[in-house]
Amino acid sequence: MSEMHKFRRVRGLFNFNITSILISLNAICFVLFFALIYFNPDFINYLALSPLRIINNFYFWTFLTSMFMHAGFAHLFFNMISLFFLGTLVEKIIGRKRFIWFYLISGIFAGLMFVLSSVFFGYGIGEKIFGNPSILGVGASGAIFGLVGILTILIPKKKVYLILGPLLAIIIQTILESLLPSSSFLNILSVLINFYIILSVFSVISLNSKLQKITLHVGMPFWVLPIVSIIPLMIIGLFVDLPIGNTAHLGGFIVGLIYGIYLKKKYKNKSRYINNYFR
Repeated sequence: MSEMHKFRRVRGLFNFNITSILISLNAICFVLFFALIYFNPDFINYLALSPLRIINNFYFWTFLTSMFMHAGFAHLFFNMISLFFLGTLVEKIIGRKRFIWFYLISGIFAGLMFVLSSVFFGYGIGEKIFGNPSILGVGASGAIFGLVGILTILIPKKKVYLILGPLLAIIIQTILESLLPSSSFLNILSVLINFYIILSVFSVISLNSKLQKITLHVGMPFWVLPIVSIIPLMIIGLFVDLPIGNTAHLGGFIVGLIYGIYLKKKYKNKSRYINNYFR
């Protein structure tokens, strides 16, 4: 084997795509941030996105750190599964350099919308829609919804699968906790839901089509995905306090739509080819 061939093989081992690097960073930050908060709970105030601390204390770096922070393993896992499938696709379409900047800008704008909407409108009935300014926001989902936005424009008819099971389980648990706050049944329910989420994680990893049915994954074209993943949760949020940042999702999605429209107009022939290829 020639020296040049050996060099190319070694270089290929480190030639990860941006999506893989982002997933690795999220996993590393999850462990690191968990350790920091475990030893000093006050660290969460310097990592999570807090509308009040952005306005009062100018913790602007949390727009970035909150993108790589997750509330738990299930939160991390399902966000990373979404990032893997959506990110890989977007990265192939727009390229590595455009992808990393687009991902970061989508996440930051999602955080900005989360902050501004709660600060200006998160009071009274507005709290049900825009969130209370004291609530902390974490997760990569704002940036991930940016990926949904750009794909909604570039390949609207491409089929995608939404994993509904764990999301419905969390919604049901939240509703029952608000209706039966002191019931002992909630402890049993929590164990059952955590078991179901772990089983769902295993089924996704296994790639077994029969086992994956327990996750209640539903196929739909990309243009339908944002409708069913944002609007129903906003409506449910009027009655139940869900641990979901709908305004952040909407903010990331808007960035994706805008950038998708820009690319579609600037590269008309390429956009037409991509749309036809991914039908």
